[in-house]
Formats: sequence, structure tokens, C-alpha cells
Amino acid sequence: MAISIYTQDEIKKLREGGALLSRILGDLARKAGPGVTTQELDEYAEAEMRAAGGEPAFKGYAAGGNVPFPGTVCISLNDEVVHAPPVPSRILKDGDLLKMDIGLRYEGLVTDMAITVPVGTVSDLTWKLAYVTQQSMFAGVDAALAGNDVRDIGRAVQPIVERAGFGVVRDLVGHGVGHEVHEDPKVPNYDDPDMPRVKLREGMVIAIEPMVNARSWEVRLAPDEWTILTVDHSLSSHFEVTVAIAEEGPEILTPQPIMIRKDGGFDFV
Repeated sequence: MAISIYTQDEIKKLREGGALLSRILGDLARKAGPGVTTQELDEYAEAEMRAAGGEPAFKGYAAGGNVPFPGTVCISLNDEVVHAPPVPSRILKDGDLLKMDIGLRYEGLVTDMAITVPVGTVSDLTWKLAYVTQQSMFAGVDAALAGNDVRDIGRAVQPIVERAGFGVVRDLVGHGVGHEVHEDPKVPNYDDPDMPRVKLREGMVIAIEPMVNARSWEVRLAPDEWTILTVDHSLSSHFEVTVAIAEEGPEILTPQPIMIRKDGGFDFV
């Protein structure tokens, strides 16, 4: 296992890229509404990245021999957990649960983040699922302390999710990030007894990203070889931040828009 340790200059560049990525994803969250297509959101994100001197980290990415990812943003709906490609004909509808996962390469370094956006007026279950997922992510960030084991992150995430009656996806995990989209170490969102012990050290950069299903944690791969769906067709939620491990505590390099419930839906601040 080769784990990168980033210099202060590299973390400064990641911080700048992360601020840009956060701004773009916040814009996408506000644009996402009934009648908008997933392709429109994707095209906006790519244009904004390139205008700022960056480039999409996901477009053309082929993980594990997959077909290259065709878009800039993974745009997943309802029972899709992650990694759905954008589609021109796919129109957002009132009540949809939208997940947007986005990566940016800026100054040669990659940041990665995701949010869940309920579209229009949503049910209490939809609100609760998204809220609990985001809160579990922040609990994972709080556990990302220098000297802790990477398993401490999963130990912080899992009980918050399961106390709410939801399931933490186990087949997908967080990861190191920086030089590449996916680096060591793996960062599970549950207490995995088989996970190698990895001590968090100052200068490590990781993506913490709980994926939470309304019922069972089990998932399956769609025929497009990218989209991951819940096995039981239940709703799924996903939040992610890129975090630098520092002596004084974890630093979120991709500030997360905070969800505010409003008129049956959400706003972001």
C-alpha cells in the first residue's frame, strides 16, 4: 500500500481547487430543479471548470477496466447510489432524490466531493435520509485525526446511520485522493474488521463519502457498467468531502454546502 503524503504547497493548491469545486457544486445544487436535464447540469460543470483553468477529473476515467466515464459529473437519481452518467433525455422531476459526485483536476491535483439534492417537494423520509447521511459524513470528518486509525472513520459513521434505521453501503468506500482520483488508503464507512490498520498521518489527503440506503446496504451494478443501484430499489443518499489530515485537526478542502429544509424541499447556504 503506497500512501501519498502531501506538502504544504500541494495542500494549498488542493485547497484552491477545492474552493473552486465547492462553488461549482453549490451552483449545480441551486440549478437542479424540475424540468432540468442531467446533461444540462453536466455541461455547466465542465464549462465552469475549464473557464477557471481546471479540467474534469472524471471525464474519460476508466476504473478497473470499465468503459471510460462519459461525463463530468456522476448524476444519480433515487435508487441509484453513485456513478450514473449524465443523459440528455433525463429530466429531473419533483420529488426526485439527486446525487451529484464531481471531481476537479486543478494545478495538477485532484479534489473530489458529492452532495445529495432533493428536487422540489420531498417526503419526510427523503429529508431524513439526506440529512442523516450528511451528518454521518461530518462525524467521519471529526474522527479523521492524526494518530487515529482509518477504521475510526467508519466507526463514527456507521452508528449514526444505523440508529436512524438506514443501511451503510459496504461494497463502496472512500479513498485517498490528490495525484489521482483514487489512491490508497481505502476509507470504509463501517467498522470493517478485515480492513488493514492504517494510521492517519499529517499530510495525508482522503475522501470521506458515506453512501446510505433507506433500507438494505446491498447494491448491484447496472448494465452500463457504471451505475450502482440499491438491490431492494430503496432510495440512496451520498455526501463526500476531501479532507487533509493536519496536526491541528482535519481540514475540509471542499467546503460542503449546508442543507436547510424549506417549503418541503431544500436550500443550500
